[in-house]
Amino acid sequence: MPNPPIPTSAARAAVNAAATLTRELEQRILTPAVEAVASDGRKQRWEKHKQERRAELTAGTVEAIRALGPEVGMDDIARHIGVSKTVLYRYFADKNDLAAAVTLWYVETTVMPRLIDALSGDIGDYRLVQAVISVYVETVSSDPNVYRFTMARPSGSRPVAAEAEKIFAGALESTLEARFAARGAQTRGARTWARAMVGATTVAVEEWIAVPDRTSQDLAEELTMLVWGGIVGVVGAGGDPACFAADPPQLPPDEGHPPAG
Repeated sequence: MPNPPIPTSAARAAVNAAATLTRELEQRILTPAVEAVASDGRKQRWEKHKQERRAELTAGTVEAIRALGPEVGMDDIARHIGVSKTVLYRYFADKNDLAAAVTLWYVETTVMPRLIDALSGDIGDYRLVQAVISVYVETVSSDPNVYRFTMARPSGSRPVAAEAEKIFAGALESTLEARFAARGAQTRGARTWARAMVGATTVAVEEWIAVPDRTSQDLAEELTMLVWGGIVGVVGAGGDPACFAADPPQLPPDEGHPPAG
C-alpha cells in the first residue's frame, strides 16, 4: 500500500488541538475545593500555596508508587514522603483525588508528549502506526507501577485517564481523516475507528502490564498487526461499510472448507 504525501498541516492541527485540550484537563477534572477565606487576596495566596503544595506531594507520591508498588495506601505514601496522613488529606479530598493528580502529572509530562510527538511524525502510514503503538507500549513498560496506579485504575476512579484517552482519540481521528481523505476514502467512520484503536490498545496493554507474559516488543508488534490490518481493510473499501460488506477481504481457505463469502 503506497504512501501519499504526508498531510503535515492536518497533523499539526491535530497536535495543536490535543495540546490545547491537554492543558484544559486540570480545569475540567481537578477542581479541589478552596477553603473559605476572609478576602480575595488571602484566597489567592492560599490557592497558590495549595497548588504548590499539591504539586510537591504529587511528586512525592510518584516516588512512593515507584518504590512501593501500585497498590500502595495513603499511610505508606505519607510515610514515604515524610508527612502525616492528615497533611495528605488537607490537600487531597481522598485517594481518588490524589490519584487524579498523579494521573494528570503522568499524562501531561510523559504519555501525551510522547504520543503526540509520534503521531505528528513525518513518516509513512505503516511506520506511523508502528511508531505510535510502540511509543505507548514502551512508555508503559518503562514505568509500570505508575501506569497501574493511574491509567489502569477502575474506570469510575480515573476521570483524568478517561479524558486523556478521549483527547488522544480525537487527535488520532483528525490524523485518520486527513490520511484517508488523501486516498479518496470516506472519513465519516474516523471517530469510530480512532476510538476502537485506542480502546483495543489500552485494554491489551492493561492486561499485559498485569501479566507480562511476552516482551513489550512482541506486544507492540501484535497490536500493530491488528491495527494496520484494519486500516488496510477500511481504505481498501474506500471507507464505505457497504462496499466492505459487499466484498469483504477474504481469508485463505482452510483445509476442506471453501472461502467465506
